[in-house]
Amino acid sequence: MTHMRSLCLALILLAAGCAPAPPQKEALCPCPPPKPAPESARYEARSFSDLPGWREADLEPSLRAFLGGCARLAAAKKACEIARTLPPGDEDAARRFFDAEFVPYAVVSSESGDTGMITGYYEPVIEGSRTQTAVHRQPIFGVPDDLIVVDLGAVSPETRGLRLRGRLDGRRLVPYWSRGEIDARGNAFAAPVIAWSADPVELFFLQIQGSGQIQLDNGERLRVGYADQNGHPYRSLGRYLVERSEMLLEQASMQGIKAWATANPGKLRDALAQNPSYVFFRELPITDGPIGALSVPLQAERSIAVDRRFVPLGAPVYLATTYPLSDARLERLMAAHDTGGAIRGVVRADFFWGTGPDAGTQAGRMRQQGRMWLLWPTGEPLPAGPATP
Repeated sequence: MTHMRSLCLALILLAAGCAPAPPQKEALCPCPPPKPAPESARYEARSFSDLPGWREADLEPSLRAFLGGCARLAAAKKACEIARTLPPGDEDAARRFFDAEFVPYAVVSSESGDTGMITGYYEPVIEGSRTQTAVHRQPIFGVPDDLIVVDLGAVSPETRGLRLRGRLDGRRLVPYWSRGEIDARGNAFAAPVIAWSADPVELFFLQIQGSGQIQLDNGERLRVGYADQNGHPYRSLGRYLVERSEMLLEQASMQGIKAWATANPGKLRDALAQNPSYVFFRELPITDGPIGALSVPLQAERSIAVDRRFVPLGAPVYLATTYPLSDARLERLMAAHDTGGAIRGVVRADFFWGTGPDAGTQAGRMRQQGRMWLLWPTGEPLPAGPATP
């Protein structure tokens, strides 16, 4: 911790050294240009009549999704208690509840306005084995013992919510192994193995989705969920392949990437390594759904992943977008149950489609524009927004 504070002090002194100099010395100042202001959120009060499709929306399933995580949202304590008293299956009661207990706020970005990217995700089911075989050779790793996580919020309030991941090299904390380095280490990489997969591409997408089920060769199934990550940033494999002219932009879906991998096995390992991020898993019990960042089961077509800096987990969020590869309207009250490494931004959401190949087809094709409204409990202060980077 002393070294961390010393580093912070050094950065402050360095910044002070870039203070404006007298005019005759300005040419000697090595100061970089000021950084652009970070993205921020604005919440604009609306009425429910402003929400497209609100009066036609099916709200009772949304009420069940809200109940799944509302206990973890302090601002929704009163609303959560009221929701528990409502009879299951009563659509009119659900509508009266949301109309009376919440105010809708348009979520507006300082960079992109009220519109942003809506993608989809799902829970894959992949084939695997508890033991390594000639077919199942791709390890599904648990959290390695040498992965160190530093909570930077303990250093300064300005870094609240930020975590640094690395490993020790002597007395130095250095970046943790990247995806390419982990794969290159092979059996020398020391981490517990939960199971083994037959397909490196299926394992890659399991990591992107953050959870999944493994159909074992003995007929049983196990569920794995996100446990930790190696600290490297997520890089889009689809974007890399487009930039290398390996595929067209309109082909850069999950299905398109899998087809490319089948046709180009010799290029696959280098391509996968372009995403240095690596996810480690933990085994979970089979429940009603995979477990999201809120530690509650996700509900198909009612849960979304958001950027928690701008949308608090547990909150209801009204989403107006379109179905994948379509202009058909998709307008639905969702619950913010999850987060994701690629889900960064004010108006940004990942729509959870459910489990299995049909859900995967929808998720892999979804890349739509959309708008979001945060439903916030009446009378409660609005979210304060993110910490300053």
